[in-house]
Amino acid sequence: MSDALWAFDEAVRAEGHRVLCGVDEAGRGPLAGPVMAAAVVLSAPIEGVRDSKTLSPRRREALFARIVCEALCWAVAEASVAEIETYNILGASQLAMRRALSALSARPDLTLVDGNVARDFPGPVRCLVGGDNKSACVAAASILAKVTRDRRMDELARLYPAYGFERHRGYPTKLHYEALRAMGPTPVHRTRFLRRFWAGGGVR
Repeated sequence: MSDALWAFDEAVRAEGHRVLCGVDEAGRGPLAGPVMAAAVVLSAPIEGVRDSKTLSPRRREALFARIVCEALCWAVAEASVAEIETYNILGASQLAMRRALSALSARPDLTLVDGNVARDFPGPVRCLVGGDNKSACVAAASILAKVTRDRRMDELARLYPAYGFERHRGYPTKLHYEALRAMGPTPVHRTRFLRRFWAGGGVR
């Protein structure tokens, strides 16, 4: 799979885009915590890089270490829970992506953005639906974003140990809903996402 993803990127570079960047996010669906985004410019293929959702946590961590050492440049950024509340999750995700892209040490000739929306990005941008399954640089970005967000949720788990953030990462699981029913939301919960939960009497 990683060979096919790198071949895709090589074909895009052959169009004249020598510095190719991939951008992806992690954390659009959870009920709590920030949304993270990463931007990655690869200079060579990295074996095993593919969509972060298809990798085990241990494998993601190993690839994270390789990507940050071997990429030409990379950056990770976030949008806070407050920003998610203000701009909605799509707007906040786009904000995190733009922040990551702006933090790169190199200016891309083209940025591949996972999904079908790219608002107000600097420089040339191409949306790529399912990009983390097609492009090596987008897949690498998905890994950096996912690992960074998981680490952040582990930090929040230490602040709010009764909620099990280290287990479900803020996603809507049975354990998470049980904690919400028993104790209510924390300051890191997304009020917009909880409206349906409370409207249903606290049951999904």
